[in-house]
Amino acid sequence: MENDKETANEQKRENNGCDCRADARDEKISELEVLKQSVDEQKTLAQNYYDQLVRLKADFDNFRRRSEKEKKDYLDCGKEKILVKQIAIDDVLQHALKSAKAGNNMESIIVGLDMINKEFAKMLKEEGVEEIQCEKFDPNVCEALDYVESGDEDGKILEVYQIGYKMNGKLIRTAKVKVAKNDEKSEENKEN
Repeated sequence: MENDKETANEQKRENNGCDCRADARDEKISELEVLKQSVDEQKTLAQNYYDQLVRLKADFDNFRRRSEKEKKDYLDCGKEKILVKQIAIDDVLQHALKSAKAGNNMESIIVGLDMINKEFAKMLKEEGVEEIQCEKFDPNVCEALDYVESGDEDGKILEVYQIGYKMNGKLIRTAKVKVAKNDEKSEENKEN
């Protein structure tokens, strides 16, 4: 009888152990399924992010190419406008040259050169370019190529070798000038 009891107890333990093992196994299997599902969701999410990144890169590349093309088109359009104006000046120049070759009339040559000068000045004005008007030396807009001792006011511009220009208020070329240097002031300073 004791043998039967022991056998029955062993069977109960085995059954309890099997039930515990089965429960533990089922629990582990369900955890594994949850983990697999989570991994699958993360893979899907990662793939979605990757697809978005690839699309964004393609969109950016297209935007960059389109921007570069538009920039080139704007530059070409600007060049074209300037060239059309320069062609008009060339027309006047060719007409003046033809008049000069036809006769030895100096007046026609002067008139032709004056027309060219006016046409060119008109083009510059349309583009926002203006001459720098300076009577007194200003190192911000003038470059002194020569200083000449003179009885004139110190710093007075005696001669403009090359005209300076501003475009829309911005300096694009300094004026090259000859400047008066008054020695009377420097002699007075030496005496004091």
